[in-house]
Amino acid sequence: MSGSYWEQVMADDLAVPTDRPLADLTAELTRMLGDADPSRRDGLALPTLGAWVARGVYDDLLPGLGDGMAAGLLVGLGEEGTDSVFRRSFSALVLGACIQRDNRRPLVLAGKVLEWGDRLATWLLREQDTRGFVPGKGWAHAMSHGADAIATLARSPHLSAPELTVLLDVVADRVLAPGPVWTHGEHDRMARAVVAVLRRELVPVGVLEPWVNRLAAGADPERSEADDPYTATGNAQSLLRSLYLLLALGPRHPATRSDLLLVLVEALRRTNGVLAPVGAH
Repeated sequence: MSGSYWEQVMADDLAVPTDRPLADLTAELTRMLGDADPSRRDGLALPTLGAWVARGVYDDLLPGLGDGMAAGLLVGLGEEGTDSVFRRSFSALVLGACIQRDNRRPLVLAGKVLEWGDRLATWLLREQDTRGFVPGKGWAHAMSHGADAIATLARSPHLSAPELTVLLDVVADRVLAPGPVWTHGEHDRMARAVVAVLRRELVPVGVLEPWVNRLAAGADPERSEADDPYTATGNAQSLLRSLYLLLALGPRHPATRSDLLLVLVEALRRTNGVLAPVGAH
C-alpha cells in the first residue's frame, strides 16, 4: 500500500483498518520496518506496530508476532553498511514492545519469553553494523535499540537472578567486543539496561563487583596493546562513566547503589590517570 494509506491510519489515531485482514496489515508493516526511508520506518511502521501491541490488538497473537520480530533479527545478520540493519534494529524494538506487553499483562509462556531473550542476546552480540545515524536514511542505532530491548527484558517477571546475570554478561561482552567507538548515546542506553537489571534487586554486589572489574580491565588505555588504545577501550570506559552518572544522579536507586558507586569510583580511578606524565599523548 502507498504511504498515504498509513498516513490516514495515523490520522485516525492508529485505529486498526477494517478493509484488510490484520495478518496482511502486519506483514506490510513488518516489511516497512526495514525500509531505508525513515518516514515509513520511524514515522509509520514503528509507531503503528507499537501502538497496536500496547493496545492489545495482538494479545491473542503475541507469541506469533514476537517470533516474527525475532526472525527479523537474522535478516542480513553479519552485513555491515547495508540497509538490512534497519530491519534487524527495528525488529528489536517491536520485540521489546511484545515483551513489555507481557510484562504488564501475562500473555506469553515463560519459555517463550526466555527464547526471545536468547535470540535478542545472540543478535546483539553478533551484530556487525553499529552505525548510529545514517545520513539520508535516519537512525539505525542497533546498539541502542538492542539495549532498550534488554532493559525491557530485564523487567520481565519470567527472569530470575541467573538470567539477569546473563544479561549483564551480554552487555559486557558487547561493550568489550572489538569495533568502533559508539558516538550516538549508545553507552547511556546500555547503562539504562544495566540499571534495569539492578532494580530487580536480585543480583548481589558479590556478582556486580567482578562484573565492573571486568569492564575496568578493558577500559584502561594504559594497559591496552592496541595501536590506538583509546579506541580499543573507549566503549568500556564510556559505559563505566554512564553507569556512574546514572546511579549517582538518576531516579529509583537500587538497593546496591551505595556499594556499587564505590566500586565504580575505584574502577574509574584506576582507568583514568589524572596525573599523566609530561609529554604523554
